[in-house]
Amino acid sequence: MKRYFGVIVLVAGVLLGAIMSYRSASARTKEAQREADVQRIRADYLERVAWLRVNPDENAYREELKPFFKTYFEQVDDHLKAFNGNKNFDGYLQELEKRAEKDERAGDRKAFYDYTRKVFDSLREGRYRPVWTATDKGMRLDVVSSDTIMVMGKPQIRLQLALWGAQRQLKDEGKVLKMMTSATFDTVWKLTDAKGKLLGEMRGGDPSMKIDHPERFIAEFPPQLVLGHYDLDLMPNEVAKLDMTITVSSRSPSGGDATATYVWKLDVPSEWKLGAGETWEGATQEERPEEEIDPAKKAAAN
Repeated sequence: MKRYFGVIVLVAGVLLGAIMSYRSASARTKEAQREADVQRIRADYLERVAWLRVNPDENAYREELKPFFKTYFEQVDDHLKAFNGNKNFDGYLQELEKRAEKDERAGDRKAFYDYTRKVFDSLREGRYRPVWTATDKGMRLDVVSSDTIMVMGKPQIRLQLALWGAQRQLKDEGKVLKMMTSATFDTVWKLTDAKGKLLGEMRGGDPSMKIDHPERFIAEFPPQLVLGHYDLDLMPNEVAKLDMTITVSSRSPSGGDATATYVWKLDVPSEWKLGAGETWEGATQEERPEEEIDPAKKAAAN
């Protein structure tokens, strides 16, 4: 029997090697199929989203949002079912929890995930309904909400933003692939009374919690969105109108520049205002030409 032992071991080894090789090839094939399906879903999304970004009809845009995202997330759900994906969309959170003790910024990273997840859920559940929206230079900017909330014990007006279509490029930095998104914000808020007299002005750069690659936190997040918000102090009681101008600059990988401008002229609701007699904290005074402050005097001068 001993003379056959080597043959038996050899045959068993060959069979085991064949099985392992088959499993490895099968896994590679499955992964290739999974990646191909991801790219198919992404390509279909980018093909259809182009019209949403530039549609000049605001009402039509709003009506198309729900069916648009319904189609996208149905494809995502089918993909996750076919390839046994994470249907809880919390893969980033799981990885974060594993290294939380060694990561001093784990709390900040979780905050960015939670921020992204809130928008993701609103898109997926059909609850995404912008307060204001505008399109320019192939990019659409939504003001998603304008609630008054408490921030560090102080009431603030939170303007939640979502920018569609900023230029970006995936760069290979050795061990990691990094998405570089070009989207620079410059915002001006002009506060006037009921007659159009300028009472104050605020300026802002990039929004807080700016997330220019949401897919980093949730891989299935719809591509090419930039998230963030502005927190504004409550305004003087006599303010009646607000002119908000948001300028977004984006540079393409090939070198082309696009500067989009979004303007909203708004009536200021009472919940955005300080009480009668309350002062506007942190405001500074500066001189402006009289014609710039009071349009009536500018008209008289002409």
